[in-house]
Amino acid sequence: MKTTDYTNILIIKPSAMGDIVHALPVLPSLRAAFPKATLTWLIRKEFAPLLECTEALDEILLFDRKGMAKWFCCPRAFRRLYDFRKQLRGGQYDLVLDLQGLFRSAIFAKMTGCANRVGMKEAREFARLFYTHSVGRPSDSVHILDTYFAVLKAVGVQSCLPECKLTPPAAAQDSIRQKLEAKQLAAKKFIVLIPSSAHAYKCWPAERFAKLAEVFYQRRGWNAVVVGSQSERPYAEAVRANTDSPVVDLTGQTSIPELVALFGQAGAVVSNDTGPGHIALATETPAVVIFGNTNPLRLGPYQRPECVVAVDAESRGAEIKDTNPSHRIKNVTVNMVLGKIELQLAK
Repeated sequence: MKTTDYTNILIIKPSAMGDIVHALPVLPSLRAAFPKATLTWLIRKEFAPLLECTEALDEILLFDRKGMAKWFCCPRAFRRLYDFRKQLRGGQYDLVLDLQGLFRSAIFAKMTGCANRVGMKEAREFARLFYTHSVGRPSDSVHILDTYFAVLKAVGVQSCLPECKLTPPAAAQDSIRQKLEAKQLAAKKFIVLIPSSAHAYKCWPAERFAKLAEVFYQRRGWNAVVVGSQSERPYAEAVRANTDSPVVDLTGQTSIPELVALFGQAGAVVSNDTGPGHIALATETPAVVIFGNTNPLRLGPYQRPECVVAVDAESRGAEIKDTNPSHRIKNVTVNMVLGKIELQLAK
């Protein structure tokens, strides 16, 4: 496609949290290529606080998915959708990048009226019909970030930056500092465990997280801190029930910026393949993410094999998820996880 010096760019990537984290490096890449451009990100409002921890973004466009969900039968939801369309059209964007690749996100791109709407050839639900340009996945990589980089190169970005570090706002840092003091936890002297996930097949057994808590307490004197949403508290309770070592339960007590701040204060993070785990990877703290049948070559940390724990992590092919029984998360051992996290701590 013909490229130009874009001045008003919209990025469409409304969800989910882990997928948004994967896409964050497009921000510094676009900023370096188009330093004077206004960069706007369309995101679901529950994930928007994550973008408060970035520096290259100018504006956030909130997508109220629940509020518009029944637009076809609810006058109030239809009005919200109508107003959202006006907002999209009023943005007067000269470049729209749809990194979600679904029917809804492609429709939003079309609603902008922008003449340059770029998406991925692998987009689903006939989304490609609404793009002016579609970009294929590189032949030498299956990682989703390399596909995003292919999109960027198609619009004139010459150099793609593989990382976008997260920095929590001062208020979040202060809040976490107070919570750690209340629990008598010293910075860099505790391990954060994330034993929950939206999908059961992504959940490593709670008793193995409990074993990690025991090992770190015995070897280093570190307490374990469990985080997650309020609804995920049973996972924290299961970890605590399987160990006599100290476990601090902070489930339901941290906002997204506070999670970023907490990970920055932790000595290490061990997580299932879930959004908060990928956030931890965007900090400087040693962290590993445990994968089951989801392909870490596709959706794992980018070019950081030391942060991946999985069976056959380097030989999964291009599929997002497989059904190979040997790849199930229960086949990941405690020693596999310990080996990866201790290796990082040793450095």
